[in-house]
Amino acid sequence: MYKSLSANIYQTGDSRVFKLETSVIDPPKPNQVLLKQTAIGVNYIDTYFRSGLYPVELPATLGDEAVGIIEQVGEGVSEFSAGQRVAYPAAKGAYTQYRTIDTKELVPVPDGVDDKTVAASLLRGMTVEYLFCRLYKLTANDTILIHAAAGGVGQIACQWARAIGATVIGTVSSAEKAQTAKLNGCNFVINYREQDFVEAVNDITKGEKVDVVYDGVGKDTFMKSLDCLRVRGLMVSFGNASGKPDPLDVLELSKKGSLYLTRPTLYHYTRNREEILESAARYLNMLEKSRIKIQIGETFALSDVTKAHDYLVQRNRIGSPVLIP
Repeated sequence: MYKSLSANIYQTGDSRVFKLETSVIDPPKPNQVLLKQTAIGVNYIDTYFRSGLYPVELPATLGDEAVGIIEQVGEGVSEFSAGQRVAYPAAKGAYTQYRTIDTKELVPVPDGVDDKTVAASLLRGMTVEYLFCRLYKLTANDTILIHAAAGGVGQIACQWARAIGATVIGTVSSAEKAQTAKLNGCNFVINYREQDFVEAVNDITKGEKVDVVYDGVGKDTFMKSLDCLRVRGLMVSFGNASGKPDPLDVLELSKKGSLYLTRPTLYHYTRNREEILESAARYLNMLEKSRIKIQIGETFALSDVTKAHDYLVQRNRIGSPVLIP
């Protein structure tokens, strides 16, 4: 019998809504495994569910990704075996020590990548994978703007874009973050607290502007980002770190150059087993080959999940936090 400590919520609100509870975990059902988790990722989207910005069925155990060791396999499981190290990028219920989980959610973890690195970055890495490889196939001929270039997604995106050979312009909020962005492959870094990023992009590109804007910030950057795009450029709004963007008059897209706009989410790019395995393998391969290196933030015990959420929403932090069960 396995007992598991979990961090659950019964109402939405600030980080104080978490309740720590212990429960007995049932054996795995057919096509499931029992997973002993070794590291759990904490992502910004978790704060959206916790705060109520995104709807969530209550009570809930939050968290989308973790790494662990398979303790038991259920009937019919052939793809995985007990003792194998695995991870998952998008299966709700991660904030716990043990869990049963369908094998369709899991991906194998190569020996050359450590648990914390995978837990801190798999969801973000697969996000960048679909943004660069499937939503829009980024090439060496593209010039792009990445907001929050020193953030969790931003650091991976800058390194991946550098590996592709694209020209990368990144925005940050401090000199320290500017240095981080440069180290991760930004060709040009704009401190938006000191410069108007629209004017800076125009100067950098000599009026040509950029092919794609990748915006995970939202309200604070969305409208001005449209002014950074060339004619028929693509606006990718994939996050709301500063809040939801204001409503948009669709005619603005025409006025600003027949722009394209998309609001994607990883879940729609991992709708089947093939897409999950392909996306994870492509990202983990970048880690194995050291084309991407992850700066891990502070590590917290699962019982300190409140502190982890408080850490995450402080946008002056660098590095992705990890929970250790």
